[in-house]
Amino acid sequence: MTTEAKICGIKTREALTAALDGHADYVGFVFFAPSPRHLDIATARRLADEARGKAKIVALTVDADDATLDEISNAIAPDFFQLHGHETPERVAGVKTKFRRKIIKAIPVRTSEDAARAEAYTKVADLILFDAKAPAGATRPGGHGQVFDWTLLDAVSRDMPFMLSGGLTPGNIQEAMQATHAQAVDVSSGVESAPGIKDAELIRRFLHAVKTAKQG
Repeated sequence: MTTEAKICGIKTREALTAALDGHADYVGFVFFAPSPRHLDIATARRLADEARGKAKIVALTVDADDATLDEISNAIAPDFFQLHGHETPERVAGVKTKFRRKIIKAIPVRTSEDAARAEAYTKVADLILFDAKAPAGATRPGGHGQVFDWTLLDAVSRDMPFMLSGGLTPGNIQEAMQATHAQAVDVSSGVESAPGIKDAELIRRFLHAVKTAKQG
């Protein structure tokens, strides 16, 4: 089994080029104003047009309303919506039906009970993304560069396709892949020189590590 890789929070052509040159399977664009990776629609359209046909395009939103999702859908025609907020299974199903896009549903994890929440989404999401739960007081969701306890995923069904995120870097990605057997891995802050600033060399190193990892 070959593990797929996603580079999320891309904002510039340089970062996109590094992701595509490294054969990223997914490229992610963030539409959430509090995030340092937030992207305006016009820039996202240009980058998505360049990526189309070379990698799967993912639009990340957080509890977005239908009007916002409609604008993003029309502008960049993403392959996936990544729903990273408190969306219920019913909301996920509604988004999938209305916008006819595949869905990645993020599940923040700190405990085994958190991981178990994924079961409620398996029939409505195409892919589950396990991420570290945001620290107390955080103004936005996501792992904030933190790794969660990967053994919490041991009880997750091997039949559940999932993507692993949260504190992944070029230095720990092969260990993470061996520990979790994730079908896909996702990185954002782990390939940045500063919040929201992607480092092309770190992107290349991360993707090389994923593509050369021994599968088992």
